[in-house]
Amino acid sequence: MKLREIREQRRAFRTATDEALQRQLNDLYRELFNLRMRHVTRQLENDRQLVAVRRSIARLKTILRERELARELQGEESDV
Repeated sequence: MKLREIREQRRAFRTATDEALQRQLNDLYRELFNLRMRHVTRQLENDRQLVAVRRSIARLKTILRERELARELQGEESDV
């Protein structure tokens, strides 16, 4: 994945809703499973696809966690 594509993906993740991100996360996990199966059966031509999908999953999970922490922080501030 090229740097420009990564930035566009990150921008798309940040503007999406939590529900949309969860759907994308599920889709990425499904894609990762399929890529692993293709890799094991030697049908996968580009092994870097595995790395790219794993990194996309990590980016997405990071954004979801940042949002979760922000909500918790806002909840604590309103209690004070």
